[in-house]
Amino acid sequence: MQLQRSRREILRQAATGFGTIGLCGALQSASGSTPQSDGGSDPQVVHHPARAKRVIFLFMNGAPSHVDTFDPKPLLAKHEGESPSEDIAGKNRAAGYMPSPFKFTAHGDSGVVMSELLPKLSKHADDLCVIRSMHTDVPNHEPGLLLMQSGHQQPTRPSMGSWLSYGLGTENENLPAFVALCPGLPVVGPQLWSSAFLPGQHQGIEVNTNHTEVENLISNIRHPNLNNTAQRKQLALVQALNARHMDSRPGDAALETHIRSMELAFQMQSEASEAFDLSLESKQTRESYGDSEYGRSCLLGRRLLERGVRVVQVFYVSKGQKQPWDTHKNNNQSHRTLCADADRGTAALLHDLKNRGMLDDTLVIWGGEFGRTPYAQVDKSKDKRKAGRDHHHTGFSMFLAGGGIRGGVTHGSTDDFGMHAVENRVHVHDLHATILHQMGIDHKRLTFRYSGRDYRLTDVHGRIVHNLIA
Repeated sequence: MQLQRSRREILRQAATGFGTIGLCGALQSASGSTPQSDGGSDPQVVHHPARAKRVIFLFMNGAPSHVDTFDPKPLLAKHEGESPSEDIAGKNRAAGYMPSPFKFTAHGDSGVVMSELLPKLSKHADDLCVIRSMHTDVPNHEPGLLLMQSGHQQPTRPSMGSWLSYGLGTENENLPAFVALCPGLPVVGPQLWSSAFLPGQHQGIEVNTNHTEVENLISNIRHPNLNNTAQRKQLALVQALNARHMDSRPGDAALETHIRSMELAFQMQSEASEAFDLSLESKQTRESYGDSEYGRSCLLGRRLLERGVRVVQVFYVSKGQKQPWDTHKNNNQSHRTLCADADRGTAALLHDLKNRGMLDDTLVIWGGEFGRTPYAQVDKSKDKRKAGRDHHHTGFSMFLAGGGIRGGVTHGSTDDFGMHAVENRVHVHDLHATILHQMGIDHKRLTFRYSGRDYRLTDVHGRIVHNLIA
């Protein structure tokens, strides 16, 4: 035990604390392209030509309202105040149908219909594939978040980003393959970017985007006393001790992962400092994204993608609000504020990716864990002027763009009131299968043997939605 403690102390001191990060397996290793299972070496390869090299998931925590953004329902106005034909009496302060106060207009050559709340995004209508027929299993945040991020309602399953890191590895040995950008922890928290039982190097590295300075975005990114040459000598000594330690433990994949992570941690000190420094962008570019947590995260996400990070997860969380889109009250005013911010950052990202020639092989995903009810939710005062919308899982909207996805397309539909997905329905498992397909992976073949069985992101479900693919 004393040997183990001494070794941990050495690793913790090396590179001013980056050794501890390595021990946690939070950094992507250079050998991520040959992942290990508990059954031994089982390298994953690209199963077919990939249309996308990288993914950025813009996640609207709390769930946006589909009938206020991408899915207009004129009949809600005609039947305002009426209760749905199905029983909603048991719902939390449910009232009758509530029409959207926002105008919907067709945009672009393709005529994709969008709400007036998204004026900047509407200029990219011909790049968007809007899915109006999403559905998921439960209308509760925790299981809904876990299902959208990891393919399972229960915790301790690997996140999608970790699966992609496991299957494809990294394009840049000096940066992690999977980064989660979040201003504070969302509901559920680190489980949303966890590698669970996958090797630790596939864990997403969390970056708190409440901060703007590089030193605060990534703790201990610069050594306070040693220069790079001195640190390299220090690391060489530590790695020599690691190699001796490894000699007595052949085949210990976890230990090998920790050793490799130490090397990456050192390499990150030069490259990450530049990648995370938004001040290197022009004032015009920074202003186009907006000076909000979400806007800065979108800009930072673009910088990471162009430097070889495989998966970027942007969580829309604001100070003091873990679920900003959870509009149980004041739905209309809240969506005005939220959409103004999301519209700006999202549109700037799409514009930037396209101008840099990256949109063709970058898959952009936008949406929440489910949608919101077409009927109203009122507070104890029953004041309809402050009405909100409750959680809704049987029909909602998301959109995809780039990465070989068809642009200018509206896929599927909900019923006339926006209650249920009825045409060309897309489950979360189907979405995951399609994302993996665009990245060159057969979702049925990307597996990991753990505790006696083979696991995969889509579990025993999922189908590729070929109509979404260009």
